[in-house]
Amino acid sequence: MKENILLKATDMYITLGFKSVTMDDLANEMGISKKTIYKHYKNKTELVEAAALGLFELISGGINLICAEKSNPIEELYEIKKFVMFHLKDEKSSPQYQLQKYYPEIYKNLKCKQFDVMQECVTDNLNRGIEEGLYRISIDVAFISRLYFSGMISIKDIDLFPQQLFSINTLMENYLEYHLRGISTEKGLQLLNNLISKSV
Repeated sequence: MKENILLKATDMYITLGFKSVTMDDLANEMGISKKTIYKHYKNKTELVEAAALGLFELISGGINLICAEKSNPIEELYEIKKFVMFHLKDEKSSPQYQLQKYYPEIYKNLKCKQFDVMQECVTDNLNRGIEEGLYRISIDVAFISRLYFSGMISIKDIDLFPQQLFSINTLMENYLEYHLRGISTEKGLQLLNNLISKSV
């Protein structure tokens, strides 16, 4: 039952938002009593933390598998974007923003974990891109990897990028292209342009 509660809660949080979903909503959706939920999770904060960390583990595991394939570095970033967007359901409820606003401690912990995973993956991606002649040899890998992470966090700030103006899918597409155009060689740009033209 505990696993079922967590799966349903995670699904609802991602679809509707961490703040929006109450314990009553969850109980009604599952056709169980709130008492049953509280038997497994002492309060909503504990359930939100379990859901956020569980989702993080799922996504970081998938990213690690994609990175382990050591495919073309530019295509790899697009594969990661596709995988993340699928599991976050296009982030229509701005889960990161709600987590940051209403559960700052959980958000802070999660951000540190995200940084560690992304830092390793992006650093490896940048180094391989340089070796394969797709990224410029002059780029500062430590700087670019941090800048990339910082930008990924920033585009999910709905004060900066209101949802009525920017869908998360558009933001991710534009940001990825922006990142790659800034670091790619002519060879890399050709590959990027081919990828973009195929997806249109």
